[in-house]
Amino acid sequence: MELARSPLATPFPKMPEIGGVTLRIARARYKEWDRADLTFAEFAEGTAVAGVFTQSACPSNEVEMGREQVKHGKARALIVNAGNANAFTGYRGREAVEQIAEQVAAHLDCVPAEVFVSSTGVIGVPLPKDKARDGVDAALNAEPCSWEDAANTIATTDTFAKGATASAMVGGTRVEISAIIKGSGMIAPDMATMLGYIFTDAAIDPAFLQEILSEANRRTFSCITVDSDTSTSDTVLAFATGAAGNAPIRSYDDDGADAFAAALHDVCLQLAQSVVRDGEGASKFIEISVSGADSDESARKIGLSVANSPLLKTAIAGQDANWGRVVMAVGKAGEPADRDRLSIGFGGIWAAKNGQPVPDYDEEPVARHLQGQDITIEIDIGIGGGSATVWTCDLTHGYIDINADYRS
Repeated sequence: MELARSPLATPFPKMPEIGGVTLRIARARYKEWDRADLTFAEFAEGTAVAGVFTQSACPSNEVEMGREQVKHGKARALIVNAGNANAFTGYRGREAVEQIAEQVAAHLDCVPAEVFVSSTGVIGVPLPKDKARDGVDAALNAEPCSWEDAANTIATTDTFAKGATASAMVGGTRVEISAIIKGSGMIAPDMATMLGYIFTDAAIDPAFLQEILSEANRRTFSCITVDSDTSTSDTVLAFATGAAGNAPIRSYDDDGADAFAAALHDVCLQLAQSVVRDGEGASKFIEISVSGADSDESARKIGLSVANSPLLKTAIAGQDANWGRVVMAVGKAGEPADRDRLSIGFGGIWAAKNGQPVPDYDEEPVARHLQGQDITIEIDIGIGGGSATVWTCDLTHGYIDINADYRS
């Protein structure tokens, strides 16, 4: 099924090349489509890696292996397969991943544990080893490609290529970050979401890279949802080549560490929001700000309860300022709340304050706000100092159309 470009789509950014990273793509033909579907990223020796992975109890072989590989902190290559998730495929799926890692490792003269593999697409179909072998061989011998080519190649139901970039000064040295991501449906935070890859020329200790990636993930990828469904394959990996030549960053005590962590967070936030803007069938981008909660984590859980509510999401799709659905979602979140202190607003206009409708509330400006594409919802729990912001999209019939026809 040909998917129309999301009305919330953003242009692909101009992204700098990253020293020590070479991108190539190829056609493995995992599905009957006329497009590249295998991405190969080669890294300079000594590249550091960190990652966060789905907490699904039914993860793919790629995720299980990646969790172990990332503990060693080194990477030489990344392979991403699109069109086949290779999840719930038993030993045959694992053999396919091992074959890919060994094939690339032999080419680069490294150990297979330094070759990371991700796959995305239909669950329950083993990755065909013959197609994977031919696809990897083609990628190893292909000409380098652009960031946008790589972003398109890792996609499945995405309607636009997604990338992000930022820079930071580290001890007088400018370091760059460039990143790509795919994701449109089966999006709900559970440690990580979608498939996202971050590349930087900074020199950074793997343990510290893991620390700041995990923190950025908590405040970005783990604060978005499209449909409340967590993938078996969700992975976010960060690769640091050290090509910039800065003094290695090992902790927040090092010069430039704060700046680099802020830049990494910025890139993760850009990527996370771009996924929401490509939510399957989405017509509106929704930001939900929660304040006055018992804790920041409690605020996040309340925000996600609202963001995952089909009733709320369909109301926004229909441009209906039904704040009663927000009350419902706050109440079912399982977090501390007080009905008589709860306040709710849309677009900066309070509809309810301290547990009751605002006197002389005028819905007309709120209705105008809901006619736009970027929607904000404000929730004050009124019991503490915890706060969080989460992002989601509306729920339209387009979501049904895409997912009822996904495997055809």
